Amino acid sequence: MRQQRWFRITVLAVALFAVNVIARLVIRLSSEDDSGQGIASIVMFAVIAVILAVLTFLRSQRQAPSDWLPDVGFGALGGMALTVLVGPFVSGHGPFANGAGDFFAQIWLYAACAIAGTLIGYWIAVMLGRDYRSRALKAYTEARKARPRRVVGR
Repeated sequence: MRQQRWFRITVLAVALFAVNVIARLVIRLSSEDDSGQGIASIVMFAVIAVILAVLTFLRSQRQAPSDWLPDVGFGALGGMALTVLVGPFVSGHGPFANGAGDFFAQIWLYAACAIAGTLIGYWIAVMLGRDYRSRALKAYTEARKARPRRVVGR
């Protein structure tokens, strides 16, 4: 079951949603006036970006971007949907309790952190030469050097 694509996407979405639930519970239980909401939100989005960066770094070493990018993208999209639509109920509010502006601001901020985390993870893999393409090109170069030069007869 773990080899199926939907399972990996679902696990990523639930993990990203769990980060949001933990942040919301910390905000709810730590103070009555929600004074730490800004700091907890920043930490939550930073943790989401780090999770996606690490996942992208690890996945980009073993697979081509056409294989791992849809999984990471749909997992982040699912996590965002859960965070925006279900997450506010953990805090005791509805998704549109603070207005449509806050709702869409959270979507844009989540998307920006998800994209930034994914790009940073992939760029680090490329910079270190550990991504799938760099490793394939290195293996090809070493295989070409290992064969002796073919001499063409007259």
